[in-house]
Amino acid sequence: MVSFSPDDGADPILTTREAAKLLGIAVSTAQQWIENGALPAWKTPGGHRRVRLSAVSALLRARAGGAVPAGSADPDDFLVDAACALPGHEHARLMALRATGLVDSEAEAVFDRLTWLATQVTECPIALLSLVTAHRQWFKSRVGFELPQSAREDAFCNHTINQAGPLVVPDALLDVRFQRNPLVVGTPHVRFYAGFPLVDDEGFKLGALCVMDKEPRRLREREMRALGELTQIAAEEIRRR
Repeated sequence: MVSFSPDDGADPILTTREAAKLLGIAVSTAQQWIENGALPAWKTPGGHRRVRLSAVSALLRARAGGAVPAGSADPDDFLVDAACALPGHEHARLMALRATGLVDSEAEAVFDRLTWLATQVTECPIALLSLVTAHRQWFKSRVGFELPQSAREDAFCNHTINQAGPLVVPDALLDVRFQRNPLVVGTPHVRFYAGFPLVDDEGFKLGALCVMDKEPRRLREREMRALGELTQIAAEEIRRR
């Protein structure tokens, strides 16, 4: 049982261990949440982390309701998987993504215009502006696609942010990376994909602007250039945040 001192006042101060116990998580996980900024904390003169009960309570309410604290996505979105090949780089990338405040934010016309234009210049029925978190790709804007997000392991855009330059998949059924992908063998039956990474000022790839089709195809040079220009506009808008 967690106990509080009489002089703690209306908003008691907790140790990391006490906060973890209230949240029902491991101390190491609480430490990661503190480091990632998902759980506000500060250091005492002796170098020990301390957390206010109000911060823990807000996080408990958010998680219980399937929501997140105001201005923040689910803390798990920014925790690096232990199996990550480049944990240091991925941690920095996720922190850059978190700093934008865009994950799980409301739709915005500036991004919706860009995805609509992407469908117009390429004549593809689907366009997405995706942000790739630790475990999912979440769509800040989408045209012709019902799902608001998908698992990162199923995301074409996850491959886009892990390579140099754009990714083009003329026929997903002929590509060993994607031929068993749930988005290919099931709804919406993606066959074609083209995506450009969204790059911030530090060079971190936060997600991608992409188009998809249900039939195999290729984009002409001018269509690729147009998609690249739209991606640059989206990236510049994100940099201003």
